[in-house]
Amino acid sequence: MELRTKVKSESPRGLEKPGKMYVKGNYLYVNEIKKGIHIIDNSNPSSPKFVSFINIPGNGDIAVRDNVLYADSFSDLVAIDISNPAEAKEIERVKNVFKNGLFDGGLWNLNESIGSINDQNVEYVTETVTVNCEENVSPNFWWSGGWAIADRASLSNSSGSAASPQSSGNSNGQAGSMSRFALHQQFLYTVSQNQLHLFNISKPSKPVDFAMVDIGWGIETIFPYENKLFIGSSTGMFIYENSDPAQPKQLSTFQHGRACDPVVVHEDIAYVTLRTGNACAGSQNQLDLVDVSNASSPQLIKSYQMENPHGLSLDFPTLYLCEGEHGLKLFDVKDKFGVDKHQLAHFKNMDAYDVISLGKTLLLIGKDGFYQYDSSNPLDLKLISKIPVGKAI
Repeated sequence: MELRTKVKSESPRGLEKPGKMYVKGNYLYVNEIKKGIHIIDNSNPSSPKFVSFINIPGNGDIAVRDNVLYADSFSDLVAIDISNPAEAKEIERVKNVFKNGLFDGGLWNLNESIGSINDQNVEYVTETVTVNCEENVSPNFWWSGGWAIADRASLSNSSGSAASPQSSGNSNGQAGSMSRFALHQQFLYTVSQNQLHLFNISKPSKPVDFAMVDIGWGIETIFPYENKLFIGSSTGMFIYENSDPAQPKQLSTFQHGRACDPVVVHEDIAYVTLRTGNACAGSQNQLDLVDVSNASSPQLIKSYQMENPHGLSLDFPTLYLCEGEHGLKLFDVKDKFGVDKHQLAHFKNMDAYDVISLGKTLLLIGKDGFYQYDSSNPLDLKLISKIPVGKAI
């Protein structure tokens, strides 16, 4: 197949239609929907530098173990050596493993044509917004769409953080709540439309097709937490026991009406967003808090009406929740029965797709590009740098 010859490192290019995000060490990895991955040096968060672009036809998801980047390329899984980020190279390919398709379309309608890239420039700003906890706020520096990424080298997840932890063992990075890839011990887990796929990566440079587990249909996201896997689908949340990483076992299903469904978990509570949209035939736009203290019998704690919730992240007790074109909302979730009474802020006039909180830094993705914030005080966010769509250095 001709496309299998085209995975290669190229010179940096501007963001055009950014998709999912991933962070490891000083580097940021930004998916360009269906085209490949931008590698960005973020050792100085106020001045991120584009290093290279990896041309990966059909790419939608990312995971990194040590110096190996894993990515989907249409039906294949590719392993890429990124020890020299400027000269990334394919080192292994597992063919025809994603037969039902992985990619969910991300931020964009994939039927749209992709236009040309404009002149490449980066604009750096520092701006402060003070938030009144009693009111919804719409600070004028938030553009219509946005995305922030953190320098994880200088941060560590706080005990309260719930942002798709890529767990245990080797040196892994961090994904968002919309991810279909997850790392745990010697395995890479991926979810397709109806299956959980296991790859043995005990030797990171040589991923091996290991096993498949049939789940259902409409599978969308995967979130590893402690010894369990929480898998979001269009009809519910599946919980898998993962004490033996080679043999995940289904414990239960928390069902809901048809709606798109990412999930994050903190301690005994799963936070699930349900939304309507082009690919999500349904009428629910809400945040569900689910008691998973008994993972074999999850119980709904309470549902909260939202506008169009997408990705979410928790740095307990602060929940960051993306509302698509309606912006970003912050909640204090200490009172699980009164989340709606403790909305801390609402940043409007922006499009928010997915978010990751990493201690003192906030990561946000939207259609306008790449944004990075100091969130050491969530009610006093400071914009560190931004790379709008169409610009790079």
